[in-house]
Amino acid sequence: MKGVLLVNLGSPDSPTPKDVKPYLDEFLMDERVIDVSKWLRNIIVRGIILQTRPKKSAEAYSKIWWEEGSPLVVISERFAEKVKQFVDMPVALGMRYGSMTIKNALQELKDKGVDDVLLVPLYPQYAMSSFETVVVKAIEDKDAFFPEMKLTTLPAFYKNQEYIKVLSESIADGLKDFDYDHILFSYHGIPERHIKKSDPTKFHCKIDGNCCSTNSVAHHSCYRHQCFDVTEKVKAYLGLPEDKVSLSFQSRLPNDPWLKPYTDFEFERFPKEGKKKLAVITPAFVSDCLETLEEIAMEGKHQFQEAGGEDYKHIPCLNDRDDWVQVMVNWLKDWQENELLPA
Repeated sequence: MKGVLLVNLGSPDSPTPKDVKPYLDEFLMDERVIDVSKWLRNIIVRGIILQTRPKKSAEAYSKIWWEEGSPLVVISERFAEKVKQFVDMPVALGMRYGSMTIKNALQELKDKGVDDVLLVPLYPQYAMSSFETVVVKAIEDKDAFFPEMKLTTLPAFYKNQEYIKVLSESIADGLKDFDYDHILFSYHGIPERHIKKSDPTKFHCKIDGNCCSTNSVAHHSCYRHQCFDVTEKVKAYLGLPEDKVSLSFQSRLPNDPWLKPYTDFEFERFPKEGKKKLAVITPAFVSDCLETLEEIAMEGKHQFQEAGGEDYKHIPCLNDRDDWVQVMVNWLKDWQENELLPA
């Protein structure tokens, strides 16, 4: 019997340092997030970061926490419930980090008689620290606890035409009645070395301004290329002016080269160039989360206005939009009936 496992990032159980600390420990100790030797990662995470970060992160979570709970979890649950209404096979929701584990979600599917699972990482682009870690963890849990299960993974869907259409139309909805000077596509940041580690050719990805536009098999696992590709496809779909659209990367750790340009630097630069009405989109996520709601929608707005910006609008992620739900349903039915996966 076939079934579906949707997996998103995860969240602490509450916006308190007590619950944030174990969540951050699991997240940052992931070797695909901080990709150094385990002993060094242990020093960095448990010896340094977790001494101060839980309190700061808890304060950030408190700013965006909903009455029903973590926005990312609540949105993911709403999305999953809508999807269930349109497919006649079991659908479970798990999280890569936190108490809503992948193992528990697989158990839920097994209890319903499922032995053939479609794993759906809820990330449009491929990256070690998002898509890949979900796949690796799901395989580990399946092999350890559910060896009889078959597991198929939905590929990163960044260039799928149906996805680009719903993303573009959600952006168009967000831009209605907003007289913008500029539109910024802000993607989650990752270290430059992650790009090179994910390059199967071990020579194509040089991050030199040309490699992302030069055709290569490396693009199948190149997060940077896929971010550029999404931006270009949305620009083309909506007919956006070339000079009014740009791309950047948010969230980074110090003392390490991460993908550029940095979003916070762009917030400071735009007003100086006369771009004082800014719309910001965050297409590395399909569900709004701490990074989009606090870092971009709140802190980004403050930084932009402090630099002289006037109007600022954060356009929400796809979340549980009906047209996005229908796209996912179409993919699931194609797999259920014909074993077809989106391209």
